[in-house]
Amino acid sequence: MMNYTRRFMLGVAAAALTLTSMPAMAQDYPSKPVTLVVSYAAGGGTDAIARIFAARLETALGGRVIVENRPGAAANIGTDVVAKAQPDGYTLLIGNQGPMVVNPHIFRLRNDPAETLDPIAMIADAQLVVVAGPSLKVDSMQALLDKARESQLVYGSAGNASASHVATLLLGQTAEVKLKHVPYKGAGPAINDLLGGHVDFMVTTVPSVIGLIQDGTLKALAVTGKDRFPGLPDVPTVAEAALPTYSATAWYGLLGPKGLPQEVRDKLAAATQEALADPAFIESLNKDGGVPSDLVGQDFAGFMAAERARWGEVVKAADIKVE
Repeated sequence: MMNYTRRFMLGVAAAALTLTSMPAMAQDYPSKPVTLVVSYAAGGGTDAIARIFAARLETALGGRVIVENRPGAAANIGTDVVAKAQPDGYTLLIGNQGPMVVNPHIFRLRNDPAETLDPIAMIADAQLVVVAGPSLKVDSMQALLDKARESQLVYGSAGNASASHVATLLLGQTAEVKLKHVPYKGAGPAINDLLGGHVDFMVTTVPSVIGLIQDGTLKALAVTGKDRFPGLPDVPTVAEAALPTYSATAWYGLLGPKGLPQEVRDKLAAATQEALADPAFIESLNKDGGVPSDLVGQDFAGFMAAERARWGEVVKAADIKVE
């Protein structure tokens, strides 16, 4: 993914060629506003990525794009809304690994995303950050783990199976410590309780807490990727600070109801690549700890299948079942 600059240049050229050769159906699309469903409350990382992406997608598509938050049931509500929508390209989903590849291992789903959604394009891959609340008096990742070994700590997440949840599951498994989970309907409500001292710490998306870190309200202990985040250069990775084998990131993608016309899928994929090639968008992603992706269609589907297998092992080890 880090070679995205050259690939995007090629992608933009291909997108331009694709858009000029599409049938009339795709040329007419969109003739009304397109809704991007976010399965989480406003204020979290998925919502932040969705809103900056929607602004760029509007320009690329030449039509209005609206973000609609449909939180609840560990992101299954918003996912179901899109799965049941008309496959015409006017109701789309900003999905991440929680509802797309983790929930099938945890819930009895009415709609399996692998069967009811068409992957269009992956948007970005992003760092997470471990933050301690004001009531938890620790100043390092190692200190947090030491405290967790003394007495069970409570962590909040954006919801069952969210990136913040499974990344913390992996953290506990890697460190061999037991942690208590409190799920919320998005990162925003979880952060409010973190600030209020109702949970001890969180692993969450950078954009949801960067301001609170910078003003000293929350303490950043480590970032979860393989490399340090340039926006927080003094914050080590979890691997550097305490657990050499640990790595976890959040990713976001564009999906639609199963059965989208190929012409519409192609136009949306081309528009997504055009949006992701925008230097302003790349800068926004970088500030939020992310990098744009070049995965579209079947490549994106293959990536999700691999992620489903990876996180399935984490869920199995944690023995999680939510009815």
